[in-house]
Amino acid sequence: MKTPVLFLGSIGLSLGLLSACGGGGGDGDASSPGGSQGNAPDFVPTTGPVTVTELATGLPSPWSLAFLPDARMLVTGRTGSLRLYAANGQSFANISLNGLSGLTTTGQGGLLDVVVDPAFATNRRIYFTFSETDSGDANLNGTAVARAELDTGALTLLNWQVIYRQTPKVASSGHFGSRLVFDRDGHLFVTLGDRQNSDQSPFAQDLGRGNGKVVRITTSGAPAPGNPVLGGAQPGLWSYGHRNPQGAALHPDTGELWTSEHGPQGGDEVNVTRPARNYGWPVISYGQEYGTTQQVGEGTAKAGMEQPVAYWETNDGSAWKGGQKSSIAPSGLAFFTGTQPAHWNRSLFVGALAGQALWRLQLDGTRVVGRERLLGNRNERIRDVRQGPDGRLYLLTDGSSGKLLRIGN
Repeated sequence: MKTPVLFLGSIGLSLGLLSACGGGGGDGDASSPGGSQGNAPDFVPTTGPVTVTELATGLPSPWSLAFLPDARMLVTGRTGSLRLYAANGQSFANISLNGLSGLTTTGQGGLLDVVVDPAFATNRRIYFTFSETDSGDANLNGTAVARAELDTGALTLLNWQVIYRQTPKVASSGHFGSRLVFDRDGHLFVTLGDRQNSDQSPFAQDLGRGNGKVVRITTSGAPAPGNPVLGGAQPGLWSYGHRNPQGAALHPDTGELWTSEHGPQGGDEVNVTRPARNYGWPVISYGQEYGTTQQVGEGTAKAGMEQPVAYWETNDGSAWKGGQKSSIAPSGLAFFTGTQPAHWNRSLFVGALAGQALWRLQLDGTRVVGRERLLGNRNERIRDVRQGPDGRLYLLTDGSSGKLLRIGN
């Protein structure tokens, strides 16, 4: 079993774009700013001032960023928009969402993740997650995965097709999960949230339901070859016991899937997400019930359930600490393989919504040996984190008028 790194304090980094650590928000829906709980082992070196370039502003509720082979960028808007940005971010065109139906933008729902097929140059395919209403009952919804062919000349999508649906659909407006990641075999990982409501969360432990799971599918939506075999499991199941995983990335060396997920009040996690593993929600958690000091579930550990490689927790169990919430609300996850700066190489970057920062986790294998909180003084919710083809990090900030940011000169 992995030994988790518990972040228990803060180090003040008064280096221009760094700020002191405060609290965060478990689901990232509150507008109050936050920071982190915690400290890792001594962290040297720190980055110092970070150059941030605002490539574009006024983005309508941006959720995800993906790069085409020519370095142009696709950006989804949660309220139902898809934009194609020039490689420098200075201009954009709207893409017609031809074929999209059943989209609901209630609560945390909407048009969410977007990824580009590794064979895009020949098949022109891109893939989306979105929150889809039930065709027979508009009160029910769930995460869906669709693919389409992008015609960049006509600025439209062709042959839109839903290839996977989280089942069953339920009456909820939250916790859609929704990150997509291609593995090295060309198959898709899909993260699925527990659907938030107290009557739905326990189903994260039910292998026969789509709540709180990661699935691995082919680009046609079928269960991918090599998936684990678990009795009674839904087709495609990879792992279970998740709450609301909104960050996902492949490790650049091992090819393993890493995910980040929202805890409740405290208990945000980063996990190495392995086949057939149970990540514990809601039986174990490092968080408390909202508005109380009551521990979620049975405790923080249980035989047969995985421990996170890193987590954020309240120090004193209170719902508020220093006027700010007490977890970071992670969304967007990326490994950095560039060399500018050199000490960032092989670091894991975690965007924080309520925590309003960009976290760098320094790794030794699967062990977090240090952490650094960046961009805290910008007071912006970080929705997505990607490494661009130029080797620099790109960020999307959350909100009705979001920004596309580039880190580095």
